[in-house]
Amino acid sequence: MNAAADPEPVPVTRTVDHGTAKLLPDVDRRRAWLLTVDGAPQSYVDLDEPTHLEFEYARRLGHVLDCAAAPGRPLDVLHLGGGALTLPRYVAATRPGARQDVVEADRALLALIAEELPLPAGAGVTVHGDDALRRLAGAAEDSVDVLVADVFGGSQVPAHLTTEAYAREAARVLRPGGTYTANLADGAPFAFLRSQLATFASVFAQLALVAEPAVLRGRRFGNAVLVASQEAIDVAELARRTARDAFPARVEHGAALRRFVGRARPVTEEGAMPSPLPPGGSFSVG
Repeated sequence: MNAAADPEPVPVTRTVDHGTAKLLPDVDRRRAWLLTVDGAPQSYVDLDEPTHLEFEYARRLGHVLDCAAAPGRPLDVLHLGGGALTLPRYVAATRPGARQDVVEADRALLALIAEELPLPAGAGVTVHGDDALRRLAGAAEDSVDVLVADVFGGSQVPAHLTTEAYAREAARVLRPGGTYTANLADGAPFAFLRSQLATFASVFAQLALVAEPAVLRGRRFGNAVLVASQEAIDVAELARRTARDAFPARVEHGAALRRFVGRARPVTEEGAMPSPLPPGGSFSVG
C-alpha cells in the first residue's frame, strides 16, 4: 500500500441557504465532483481539467463562449448564477487574462465551494453573494463582453429573471457586439421557452437557440441555450461546434426561430412566472 497516495474522496453534505448541498466524487475522474442541491444537479467540476464540461447544457454554453471572440482572447464576463463555478473555471483556462464576475445568491453555497473546490490562484474571478437582478442593475453600462445567465432556484428559472425589463438590463451592460447567453429548461408545448424568445427578440436584434433535436421536437423536457446579440451571431460556427459535440445539438435562428416563437408575447413584470417544474426525475440524482 502506498502511504503517500491521496485519500479516497468522500461525499460532502451541507445545509446551505437554499437547501441541502452535496458534493459527490466521480469515481472515474480523480478530482472531479458533482454538486447537487436538494437532489437537483447544479454543477460538475474537474479540478485537474477545468475545460472538461460534463453537462450537455454547459458544453453548449461553452461553445457560445468559444464563439464570442477569437480563441484565447481575454474577455470580461459576468456570470449570473455560480454553483461550483464550472464556466468561470472554463473561461479562465481557455482565455487567460479574462476578468470575470460571478453573482450567486446562496452565500453558504459559495462558502462551501471556496472551502472544498477552491479556484486556482490568479484565476481572475471575483465572486459576489448577491441577487442576480440587483447586481445586474448596479453594473456599469457597456461593461462586459459576455453575460452568462444560469440561475435556477431549485429546478426553475426565477420569475424576476424572465421579464422584458431584465432583458433590457442585460442589453444595457453588454458592450457593442457583446453576447448574452442563458440556460433555460422547458418541454412541449414550450410556453415558457417561446415567451423567453419573444422577450429577448423585443430587446436584441439577433437571436439563436441551441438544443438537442429531441427537445425541440417535444419528445422530452430538457435544456435549451438562448443566445442574443445586437450584432450578427456566428451561427455557422456555433452550429459546427454543436453538431460535432459528443452530445450533438441543433442551432435554430432566423425564420425557423420566428416560426417557433409564433404568437408568444414578451413577458411583463406583472405576468412573470418561473420556468416550469421538470417532470418527476428529469433532473434529479439519487
